Amino acid sequence: MTGKNATLSAFPIFIKTDEKRITIIGGGDEAFAKARLLAQSSARLLVIAEEIDTGFAAWGSQHGIEFLRVPYHRELLSGSILVFAATGDETIDRQVAEDARDLSILVNAVDRPELCDFYTPALVNRAPVAVAIGTEGAGPVLAQQIRARIDQMLAPSLGKLASLAAHYREAVELRVSRGAPRRRFWASFFAGKVARAVEHDDLPGAALEVERLMRHQDAQIGHVSLVGAGPGAEDLLTLRAQRLMMEADVIVHDALVPETVVSMGRRDAERIAAGKRKGCHSKTQEQINDLLVELAREGKRVVRLKCGDPLVFGRAGEELAALRDAGISYEIVPGITAACAAAADFELPLTLRGVASSMVFTTGHDLKGNSLPDWARLAIDGATVAVYMGKSTAADVSGRLSAAGLSPDTAVAVVENASLPHSRLLHGTLADLPVLSEFDDLTGPVLTIIGDAVAGACFAASEPLANRKTELLRHPVPEEATL
Repeated sequence: MTGKNATLSAFPIFIKTDEKRITIIGGGDEAFAKARLLAQSSARLLVIAEEIDTGFAAWGSQHGIEFLRVPYHRELLSGSILVFAATGDETIDRQVAEDARDLSILVNAVDRPELCDFYTPALVNRAPVAVAIGTEGAGPVLAQQIRARIDQMLAPSLGKLASLAAHYREAVELRVSRGAPRRRFWASFFAGKVARAVEHDDLPGAALEVERLMRHQDAQIGHVSLVGAGPGAEDLLTLRAQRLMMEADVIVHDALVPETVVSMGRRDAERIAAGKRKGCHSKTQEQINDLLVELAREGKRVVRLKCGDPLVFGRAGEELAALRDAGISYEIVPGITAACAAAADFELPLTLRGVASSMVFTTGHDLKGNSLPDWARLAIDGATVAVYMGKSTAADVSGRLSAAGLSPDTAVAVVENASLPHSRLLHGTLADLPVLSEFDDLTGPVLTIIGDAVAGACFAASEPLANRKTELLRHPVPEEATL
């Protein structure tokens, strides 16, 4: 075992390959895999083998690969900057490695680390930006897994952005003062309006923003991203959400967003809890609006991290209005809303051909009025209804829908802490739903799904609501205990 300060036995470097020759010995799968990797460079690839697999040959002809169908001999390596021994035959690969070293050429023997002068990394390509991951040959699968994670974090437009930066480098050196002003310029370039314009393929807009940045070096313009944190599981955060969190100066998060999700942001980002659990608000909505505007005016990149999707019961409209009125730039990043996560926990189709063709998201609080809301009429007509924050309104929802004509036998699914390992599932009928308020141990966010489509769910890991109903009939709560 080695500690965090352990030395590397292979030091990573980037070798210039422009118009230089790299030779691959072999015509099978191993050689094909190396050719696909090396084709991402500007090198001239030469493949030497008596027999070339048909698929390899067809692909190579489309990518300008040169094939030499002759027996291997040492002189063929001359003029190469790198050699890959990829025949699948240990004897031949060993001979290729020895010949390459005699000619002072670095060699890699595929799957034979003891014969290698260097290892090929798992590569994240955002040319001219490249990220190489290596394990010194110990764990190629691990390297690929790490590559996949990094690939998710880097915007596909990063290469275009880096190329644009190279185009403006001389102009920036002439027009932007050294030191802090120049650092500020490049920080704004790579994480501000320029980057967002490039991401949307608006290169003229990006060029205008670069000019504005160079003219107003001291003006720091902030930006607010309203980001959906999803239902709670950190691996359900979207790739765009994670990228913005890694770029944020400040993360303003709801109280219900788990710490595991908040911690996926940039390590040195300021974190501000905006509260707003039911009955316990650490900040009013007006205070949150003012905070977002204030932080943006300080030039901060702000992520406003909201549970689920910011546009579903997230009061995003008020925050967006405040940002628009203040002239602050913003964007919205959708998240997976709790209804979808709850349905996934139950393996429940929210729409089902011939059964339910529409979907309703509601909090149920509007059932307190005298008239039946439109969504309740949709439920009677067969829509699937997802009731957010549904524990306290369970009796109202059940009573009003039953009185309006929805069958008491309509299936119901209830999920606490949807998507999380400690989620809790309950099921029953509309007639059973009022008993939900008696579950004092349901302290996390609760979502209720009502409709005929619920009958298609998987109830193997779910507890019947009727069990609690039966228990209450056997052991009723004393009247004085409810006073």
